[in-house]
Amino acid sequence: MNKKNFIKSRLNGFYYAAKGAWILIKSEESIQVQLTVAIAVTAAGFYFKITPVEWMMQCLAIGLVISIESLNTAVEEIANFIHPDFHNKIGKIKDIAAGAVFFAALIAIIIAVFIYWPYIFQKN
Repeated sequence: MNKKNFIKSRLNGFYYAAKGAWILIKSEESIQVQLTVAIAVTAAGFYFKITPVEWMMQCLAIGLVISIESLNTAVEEIANFIHPDFHNKIGKIKDIAAGAVFFAALIAIIIAVFIYWPYIFQKN
């Protein structure tokens, strides 16, 4: 593969990734909720002037939750395509994917508590 084709294929990949992100933002309520929470927590970070390490942890937590939520949405879409009617196995697959979001969100909440607890409840 020559360099020009390599660059073109990378740009195409970026285009499709951005397109997928936009579809998620436009059409998925769960992603919209996660983005709203991300914006609120980011505003809190600026308000409390959190440290660079805290910013890194917060960004990783936000990215983790939004990424896992996106994968959960993809699993649900595939499951609905394969078997549109209710099926116990499809239900189990969807529940497991949702469980992954639960774990990611739980970790993000724990990170948020570690970051913001001292700022909110600091002793003066």
